[in-house]
Amino acid sequence: MLYNVEKPAVAANAPRSGRGCLITVEGIDGSGKSTQISRLAASVRAGGIQVIELREPGGTAIGEAIRKILLDCRHTGMSEETELLLFAAARAQLVREVIDPALDSGTWVICDRFYDSTLAYQGYGRGMDLDMIAKLNGFAAGRCVPDLTLLLDLPVEAAVRRLSGRQEKADRLDGESLAFMQRTREGYLALAARESGRIVMIDAGQPETVLARHIFSIIKEGFGI
Repeated sequence: MLYNVEKPAVAANAPRSGRGCLITVEGIDGSGKSTQISRLAASVRAGGIQVIELREPGGTAIGEAIRKILLDCRHTGMSEETELLLFAAARAQLVREVIDPALDSGTWVICDRFYDSTLAYQGYGRGMDLDMIAKLNGFAAGRCVPDLTLLLDLPVEAAVRRLSGRQEKADRLDGESLAFMQRTREGYLALAARESGRIVMIDAGQPETVLARHIFSIIKEGFGI
């Protein structure tokens, strides 16, 4: 597997003067997104930049309520269409209530998942129509487009080993098959190949500290902080 080693083409996507930057972090479950988001946010703050950390679905009272519905293990009968629309609804609320106002005020936003997750999981993973999902993503996100997306890539087998060591209670999506996880990973790889100017693919199998340094170097070089 080849990973991005050169400076990403961020300049074309860089936010206009005075506007904050939206960085999204993607990857299959077990890729270490949460840990790296916390480290990245701390490093950016140390440079004097105001940052908020968000997650999808969630980040608002409405979004967190939707999250509970989506992840509840009792909801095994949820249809694919319902799942897709709930993710889009949570995203629409997050963008309008939190992300857009934050960016307009000059605050940076680092978000654990965004609309690439829907294409990867519901599109490639579940096999739903990609064009339809893209249109729904556009409707939910409006003018909000990530300035940079960090894809933490990890083989499915390695991700499963990490997940087996989790202490927290499993949710509804943790019960998906290895085949589903593999399709989702392949979906992410396809998205990265198609949008290489925005999506930077990174080897998530690196030691945690090494990975954090690598990620921050990408941000420093891409945005001049």
